Amino acid sequence: MAKPYLPLSALRAFEASARHLSFTKAGMELRVGQAAISHQVKALEARLGVELFRRLPRGLALTDEGQALIPAIAESFSRLHSGDRGVVQPSSRDVGAVRERSLPGRRQRRRGRHLRDRLALAAT
Repeated sequence: MAKPYLPLSALRAFEASARHLSFTKAGMELRVGQAAISHQVKALEARLGVELFRRLPRGLALTDEGQALIPAIAESFSRLHSGDRGVVQPSSRDVGAVRERSLPGRRQRRRGRHLRDRLALAAT
């Protein structure tokens, strides 16, 4: 039975590739390799049963199906991005923005403790 959703990572890869018309530039934006972007887009195409890009010797071109899909995807990401502004409120106690990759269980907690200790030292 097919899953009823489309993978978010594949949609992000498609959207970035469509904007740049390049898997390499999309990979640079998303901080992954070109091969990972290509693989995610290929998996999305297989899931949808259509080709979204024509692979050209020097880049990409959107197919009619890709052209039809990109406005909905771009609009959805835009709405998600604008929606998080109402939820995430910076406090006056914030030292700065911190971005941490997802780590499994204990390693994540240990890294969080060290990060809090360093932020506490920096704030003093």
